[in-house]
Formats: sequence, C-alpha cells, structure tokens
Amino acid sequence: MSYTNKLLQGGFNFDNHLRNKALADKKLVTEPKTTKTGTTIVGLIYKDGVVIAADSRATGGSTVMDKDILKIHRLADNIYCCGAGTAADCNFVTLKMEAELELIKLNTGRQSRISTAVSRFCNMLFRYQGYIGTALIVGGVDVDGAQLCSISPHGNCSYLPYATMGSGSLAAMSIFEAKYQDDLTLEQARALAIEAIEAGIIHDEGSGSTVNLCVITNKESKMEMNVKSYNKRDWYNPNPYKFPKGSTPFFKELIFPKVDVTNVSDPNQKMIAE
Repeated sequence: MSYTNKLLQGGFNFDNHLRNKALADKKLVTEPKTTKTGTTIVGLIYKDGVVIAADSRATGGSTVMDKDILKIHRLADNIYCCGAGTAADCNFVTLKMEAELELIKLNTGRQSRISTAVSRFCNMLFRYQGYIGTALIVGGVDVDGAQLCSISPHGNCSYLPYATMGSGSLAAMSIFEAKYQDDLTLEQARALAIEAIEAGIIHDEGSGSTVNLCVITNKESKMEMNVKSYNKRDWYNPNPYKFPKGSTPFFKELIFPKVDVTNVSDPNQKMIAE
C-alpha cells in the first residue's frame, strides 16, 4: 500500500492513523463516530471537609433524556463521589464499590478509607482500558483528613484540592482557578461549587437542569438536592391543541361491556361477576 512509504522511522508512530485513513479513502471501512457525553461535576476541599456537586441533566446525543438524574453516589457514610460518562457504567461501578466497602468495613470493624475506594476504582478501570465510560470525583473525610481524588476512565488518579470533570469541566475549572483559596469556610466552598456548576450549565449544552451537592465532614454527610434550577419552562400555551373526535383514522372498533367485579370474603370462591 502507498501509505507505507510515508511511515516515520523514529519518534512517534502514527501507523494506525495512516492505515485507517488509507482504508477509509478506499471505502473499505467506515470511520467510527465520536460520542459526546454531557455532564459537569466538581469537588473541592474546604476548612472542615469536602464539597462535591453535579448538575442533573442526562443526555443521549443531542436529546435530553432525563432532567433530574442524581449524579452523586454514596460509597460509604464518609465517602461520596460524582460520576460523569455513561450513566449505566457510573451506576454499576459505584454500586459495586459501595458493596465492597461495606464488606471491608464489616470484616475489619473500621471506618472506610478513601484510599481503599480510589485504589479499587483505579485497578478496575485500568483493567478495562477506558471501555468502562466513567469519570469520577471521589471525596470524603477519614483518619487522614479531608481528601479529594479525580479518577479518569483509564484508571489514572490525582489527589487535588479541587477538581472538575465532564464536558463542562473547562468552564467549571475557570471558576475554581480564579476564586479557590485554602481554608475556605463552608458557605464560601458551597457558593464556589454552585458557581462552578453554573458555569458548566451555561457554557455546555450537555449540562443543565438543577444543581445537587453534598457536604462531607468528619461528623456527618449531608445531601442538598435542587439547590438551584435552570432552563425552566416559563411559558405554556394558554390554548392547548384540541382535536375533534374523528381526526385520527382507525381500522377497527371494539366495544367491551362494563363488568362489575366484587371481592368475596372466602378466597376459595370465585369472583362474582355481574
């Protein structure tokens, strides 16, 4: 094939790209289409714990499939995570991790550790090389204090003071980079997380609806639902469509007589139908 003459002898190797282009030019294969997922999830560490937040829009391509989906998942009493990517994959891996952490807690009699959840997430996702489409932000408070970790679908993890993921992550990160400070109070951290999700909702078509967040401290974990709402439908048609009877054609009409059924006290007897 002619593309073999263009192969580089050193440095990065793009053999597969040239091969795929040659096959596509000859119409021997069809190039795969990319799939865009829509989500904005964020997390940050403040003075007394961790705040994580997410939007609530679920999309299938360019279609809004669900306006009120929960993207914050409980892993343990002191550990929660936000998930971005394929909804089924996020639900599966988080439910699996929740069960594993509960078993470890029952066997050891100790509080669940964030490092345990992160290492198990990374080992599982790395094994599948990104084919489990879930990106996670894990936050919690344990014996080592407040921790926040960002986990990619390929199993790479980073412990950070603040993190964003999803298609609206760039807009959310711009808010964090401009306004994040160490030792924020709860009110400041909560307001900053909401503003970061707002930025993702406004600048990303795949994010929207409402803002949900979770505050985790060494004493308790508190979920806050529908903190703010966006994209509300403010206008309704005052004159809804009314179609006269007979507008829709049909082929056959079946009329069933009305039957009154009365329950009797003896279950062995049959229903009395009139």
